[in-house]
Amino acid sequence: MSHEVSFDAGLIKRYDTQGPRYTSYPTAAQFSDHFCIEDYRRIIAESEGQRSGRPLSLYVHIPFCDTVCYYCACNKIITNNRAHAETYLQYLYQEMALQAELFDRQRPVPQLHWGGGTPTFINLGQMTELMRQLKDHFSFVAEDEGEFSIEVDPRRIETSLIGELRQLGFNRMSLGVQDVDEAVQQAVNRIQPVSLTRAILQQARKQGFRSISMDLIYGLPLQTPDSFHRTLDVVIDMAPDRLSVFNYAHLPQMFKVQKQIHAEQLPTPEQKLEILQMTIERLVDAGYVYIGMDHFARPDDELAQAQRDGSLTRNFQGYTTRGQCDLLALGVSAISKIDDHYMQNERSLDDYTAALDDGRLPVMRGIVCNEDDKLRSEIIRELICNFRLDITAIESKWAISFAQYFSDELAAFETMAADGLLQISSGRMEVLAPGKLLVRNICMVFDRYLKNDRKASYSRAI
Repeated sequence: MSHEVSFDAGLIKRYDTQGPRYTSYPTAAQFSDHFCIEDYRRIIAESEGQRSGRPLSLYVHIPFCDTVCYYCACNKIITNNRAHAETYLQYLYQEMALQAELFDRQRPVPQLHWGGGTPTFINLGQMTELMRQLKDHFSFVAEDEGEFSIEVDPRRIETSLIGELRQLGFNRMSLGVQDVDEAVQQAVNRIQPVSLTRAILQQARKQGFRSISMDLIYGLPLQTPDSFHRTLDVVIDMAPDRLSVFNYAHLPQMFKVQKQIHAEQLPTPEQKLEILQMTIERLVDAGYVYIGMDHFARPDDELAQAQRDGSLTRNFQGYTTRGQCDLLALGVSAISKIDDHYMQNERSLDDYTAALDDGRLPVMRGIVCNEDDKLRSEIIRELICNFRLDITAIESKWAISFAQYFSDELAAFETMAADGLLQISSGRMEVLAPGKLLVRNICMVFDRYLKNDRKASYSRAI
């Protein structure tokens, strides 16, 4: 497939709206509190009963940070008391044991991700024990066959620990950076000298990490096109394998910590578009390919390869090459996907621990997807991952007439097609180069919940 992407400021302004990021469909806004433990157990039992041998992807949420970044919208707990981590881990092991009882011990685990918060908040001994517990309860594939990643805050880890992480089995790493400009770092309360980031990245390469990704954010206070140009100079020189360049969503009504950001210091919409255009052009010129949804990768990276062969997929950790896996997420607020259904753990630490004190799984809500949900989920996933849809294959698999089933949607696409965002012909739907930056808008047309979703707040599509 072509990785070509084009930037059209007029089109972006015309389609400027809020919408989901589609890490799932239906989105978390549709999860119901009526979803119960019995639903969860039944879904897993049905999955196990199919004897499909589907692998498991494991996610572990470590919610602790010792400082707060003002832009953050993650589920986190700010504390300097490391004793909180040990208590949390003991509860995490309880949940792990309860969850493991529901799954066939022979189901392989080719993918593991530790996220947060800051996973490196816990010390080496705790990391070692956590990995031991995971391997005691689940069957991991060999290290050279799997994808085992950890999010790292360069401010909170010694370079000497990188080799220990490698020995624990991690072979991929994600580095939080956001911006290297000192004024911007001060404005968001994340002081991180470039020397720290570079040292961690270099040590990770030395220790044999297969892939290193880096997170940036555009739209932060005091950012300008010139300042972000200098940030890109530094980042391109460090040459990470993958890059995520997220749009900062200023939602202080939802995330109280964002009230610490002075709205008058935020770049204007015009400046943000200039930053975005510059970022795309510079990263493409530096040899990266645009994967979609703010993500870039080297052409030889697994993400780029998976997109070329049509196997790329997406889950709550972002793009992934392990689409054949069920996702089992452990820890407070963590979201799992079993078959085509979603479920989320308790979002507050008190409720999470209370459930486990009662001997219960800490599942608080979820959604049992119907056939329409599954159909639309597949379509949205194909468009957002691979920028194309085989309509003929969809009709065959789901026994529908696409034109009849999606007559309203096809009518809505006429304007988008006239604007050059997409093309529908010969049993195919293809997102064109100008539409790739607006793929969320295209997917929103297939979202049957969105027009009635009055309460949910979403980030802007661009």
